Amino acid sequence: MAQPLTQAEIQSKASLLSGWTVEGSKLQTTRKFKDFVQAIEFVNKLVEPSESVGHHPDIEISYNKVKITLTTHDAGGLTQNDFNLAEVISQIN
Repeated sequence: MAQPLTQAEIQSKASLLSGWTVEGSKLQTTRKFKDFVQAIEFVNKLVEPSESVGHHPDIEISYNKVKITLTTHDAGGLTQNDFNLAEVISQIN
């Protein structure tokens, strides 16, 4: 099991991620698209990288907005896995 990061580690790593915020024990971003179809196309692009690392985001879709939340449930907070996946997601258009 991955070890939870300290608050100092979380803040340091979060400062390197553009467009992501730390909300309690979660790392979050919201992406806005032209329409629902583009939002769904983006969500579909998250499947392969998430599956390949065995770490899955919580996803909320509201028409053209996609909210992604990362946390490591079995560790009870944020781990390096969350920041690694956030970096990958940040590169997806």
